[in-house]
Amino acid sequence: MSDRILIIDDDPDIVRFIRVNLELDGYRVESAPGGVEGLERALTNPPDLVLLDIMMPGVDGMEVLQRLRTTAATTNAAIILLTARALTEDRVRGLAAGADDYVTKPFAIEELLARVGTVLRRSKAMRDLSPLTGLPGNFRISEEMERRVLTGDPLAIVYVDLDNFKAYNDHYGFMRGDDVIKFIANVLVEASVEVGDPNCFVGHVGGDDFILVMSPEEVERYCKIVVERFDDGILDLYDGQDALRGYVEVVDRRGERHPFPIVSVSLGVATNLRRSFGSVWEASAVAAEMKEHAKGEAGSGYKIDRRIS
Repeated sequence: MSDRILIIDDDPDIVRFIRVNLELDGYRVESAPGGVEGLERALTNPPDLVLLDIMMPGVDGMEVLQRLRTTAATTNAAIILLTARALTEDRVRGLAAGADDYVTKPFAIEELLARVGTVLRRSKAMRDLSPLTGLPGNFRISEEMERRVLTGDPLAIVYVDLDNFKAYNDHYGFMRGDDVIKFIANVLVEASVEVGDPNCFVGHVGGDDFILVMSPEEVERYCKIVVERFDDGILDLYDGQDALRGYVEVVDRRGERHPFPIVSVSLGVATNLRRSFGSVWEASAVAAEMKEHAKGEAGSGYKIDRRIS
């Protein structure tokens, strides 16, 4: 299937010109006349690439760019900026904010088509999406955490891990185990939408481990929503008999049977509200420590670091 491209530009003549040529090249193209409409379209049906005009009335293109880059649904979409601004500082500002390329108006359509193809190829190669969950992987997680830790702005890092997941995998097989991973991924993303934090970032480290970066003001509410939604839905992924008795039995290498409780979720939270982080590794270590405390208690739960450094 061909790549989907969303054009966000308030000039109908430019949009029409670009759209015709992109469609002739085999792309599926949609358009929006402004930032608000463009964000709505992008979040509802995330495109592979966004052609984004910077100078638009209402919501500024740079604000749209920031929202696209920090929202889970669109964080991995490729973005090319279109603008009449040719100053070096404007280019640097856009690229630093997360754009993949920059085209100055007026432009030759051949150049634009070439840049679109190049950016899409590079995007597919570089953006390490998890094939199972569709969430950003380790490269994007590290990049996002480093960027936010270095700014010193208020943030919370959430380390998410499943308990008793290996036993579930051993009992039901890896294909049903994948269903559990996809389930928790959906819970994490849906909860980020519910708390209304536009800058919430959700990443998949691998296996049953996930990392979030979000506003510390919303993090406790977020954790409560995740725990509630996970516990409400996890039993649907068990066979009826196992769900009723509350455990599965797994046979070890000696042939002995051992009961394992229903899979639960543990969240560990590190924030910079009471302490500062000198590096991503320090912040990650605190979140991992809190996660281990949460795993030490039965069932789903979370622990937030409230210590003062």
